Amino acid sequence: MIVRVWAVAVLTLAAASTAVHAADPRYPNWPCAQAKVPEISLAAVWAGPELGDAETKWKDDAKVAALVSKLSARKTPMDEAEKSVKEFLSGSGSDKTANAKLLFAGLFDTLNAQRSQVMNGLERVSRKQRDAADKIREETIQLQALQGASSRDDAKVDALSNELIWKTRIFEDRNKVVRFVCEVPTAIDQRLFALGRLIQQEME
Repeated sequence: MIVRVWAVAVLTLAAASTAVHAADPRYPNWPCAQAKVPEISLAAVWAGPELGDAETKWKDDAKVAALVSKLSARKTPMDEAEKSVKEFLSGSGSDKTANAKLLFAGLFDTLNAQRSQVMNGLERVSRKQRDAADKIREETIQLQALQGASSRDDAKVDALSNELIWKTRIFEDRNKVVRFVCEVPTAIDQRLFALGRLIQQEME
């Protein structure tokens, strides 16, 4: 058991060290392999007319705000989202362009905020993981010292071994979650780009 604990601790800390060294030095707490892009650029996802006051007024339109909430939810399938966009704009009549701008402005605002929230959460977890890695490293050294002591206390060795197993397991589980969540900002980018392109097509 003690050998396994040592192996797990070493491998885990090696992985953590690799992640830290691979990070963009501008964002030391960013844990993802994907490059951190703090905000989505409007120009990258919208080639339609200038949004103007739609950037602030979309919240005042209850129908638009409700649709934005639905479209920006990741649980809403993209085919359903696209159908909702088409139905909304096809029923807008002469207000189609104005409504399209309001709708996209709401999506851009909401999805950017979602994205920032996810990224901030990832960086918070990254800081916790760094602290956890330091603690595991310290306790691994303590375990080595206990194992090599002339008057070895087996009860303490077993207790610390079990604690290290538990902490490394939590560390590894969190790393798995982080790898999964790292995909979310990209998914948000893709969703916004796809819906923005559809809105522009429906305007034409």
